[in-house]
Amino acid sequence: MNAARQDDNATTAVRRLVLLRHAKAEPAHEAATDAQRPLALKGRRQASRVGMALTAAGLVPDLALVSSSLRTRQTWDLARAHLDGVEAAVEVRDELYEASVADVLDLVRAVDPSVRSVLVLGHEPTMAATAAYLAGPGSDDAALAQVRVGVPTATYSVLESAEHPWSKWGKGAARLVHVGRPS
Repeated sequence: MNAARQDDNATTAVRRLVLLRHAKAEPAHEAATDAQRPLALKGRRQASRVGMALTAAGLVPDLALVSSSLRTRQTWDLARAHLDGVEAAVEVRDELYEASVADVLDLVRAVDPSVRSVLVLGHEPTMAATAAYLAGPGSDDAALAQVRVGVPTATYSVLESAEHPWSKWGKGAARLVHVGRPS
């Protein structure tokens, strides 16, 4: 009976997905590939503020899935330093660098059912498009309007679902409850 309760709990507990676009990167130049572009000074400040904002909003993830590009890894490192000492499990994923919405969903659907909060740190237009795709009934109208047109650097979208385990996340399966960008 205890195992059955755990299974029920795994399917009904609120799951939270935070989709974060990396902070501002240096412009492209001939000496480096796009994947090797570092954060600009403005981006370094943005990344630190994102970490503080996530902590203040209670959005510290259990698991972070981070694109392998330099700017996303730097964004995570700077944001993580401000997560109130909480150590999230981190997976740097090559497939997030040029990911489609389907690629992001494949990663989310593979998350262990015991994980309650996941942060995916990637690139536009995929982060906003994924939020728009997942947003279902009860989503915040202003947040939905924002993700439909795309999000600026260092912007995060928060989606929640108590009805669906990670393996069942798909079109309209979550509520988009917030889009944030620290000042």
